[in-house]
Amino acid sequence: MRRALILASAALHRALRSTNGGLPATAVQYRLLQVALYGNSTSTGDSSSSARQRWFSSAALGGSAEVASLGAAGAVVTLAVAASSFQEASAKERPPQELIPKEVVLYQYEACPFCNKVKAFLDYYDIPYKVVEVNPISKKEIKWSDYKKVPIVMVDGDQLVDSSDIIDKLRTKFHPTKSIDSGSDDDEEKKWRRWVDNHLVHVLSPNIYRNTSEALESFDYITSNGNFSFTEKITVKYAGAAAMYFVSKKLKKKYNITDERAALYEAAETWVDALNGRDFLGGSKPNLADLAVYGVLRPIRYLRSGGDMVEHTRIGEWYTRMENAVGESSRIKA
Repeated sequence: MRRALILASAALHRALRSTNGGLPATAVQYRLLQVALYGNSTSTGDSSSSARQRWFSSAALGGSAEVASLGAAGAVVTLAVAASSFQEASAKERPPQELIPKEVVLYQYEACPFCNKVKAFLDYYDIPYKVVEVNPISKKEIKWSDYKKVPIVMVDGDQLVDSSDIIDKLRTKFHPTKSIDSGSDDDEEKKWRRWVDNHLVHVLSPNIYRNTSEALESFDYITSNGNFSFTEKITVKYAGAAAMYFVSKKLKKKYNITDERAALYEAAETWVDALNGRDFLGGSKPNLADLAVYGVLRPIRYLRSGGDMVEHTRIGEWYTRMENAVGESSRIKA
């Protein structure tokens, strides 16, 4: 970030010296940087655009050569600011090295929303972890455990279960001075984390198995990313898709869902309303509720249901910010 801005500043300085007869232009240089930076802020509204228009309009009075020089310098600044903005958006919240576990192993199903909640947390905090993909038919990978569901996380030999409890215990480990039960911000965070577990996840299955074609699309993703033999892949894809198509109808009735897409869109809009104009529920950075919503939506984002959700609701911009904030996976490749 610093190097990009230094290069941009140098280019600006050279360009502005040519427009000011070789005189130092530190104040003008600062002003252009300021306008460029505010022009990339989501909180300044139309005022930044007007300021930028007035500044460049006044510059244009000096003649076409000056405009050309400023245009070149402005392009450099735009690239530098874009690069620095991307770096800031992608910044990880890595804990101090001494608090990072020596070994984290996640037992999961690739498409499981609760497993993806845990992965979103680990990725955002840049905690290296290994993944063991559990065969959902035999479950032989977790036969050693009395707990027969996923996710299971082993942290330096200690077993953690239940996605929300896993995240709470890991956060306490990484931030030992922060009380999970303190403050109004935590109350809001806990409220929306409960909403994810008690409402949002129940809207997903009726959507991804809404009809036979979407059920097949979902199971194609599941079998492509899961731990299955070749025979199991074929069997699970078609038998599983058919079974879940009928199960989804029962889930609709159980959770009083009449129109599954409308319920998904309503949930997405409810979440955007909760943001109340903020980039994240946590403010300038994601909190655990942001990570929970992002985690459970991540498996469906590029399925038809997820595409429809982004197209027909306002959640897309927040989701993109979360993709940038969480960044690359910290999963250790086998």
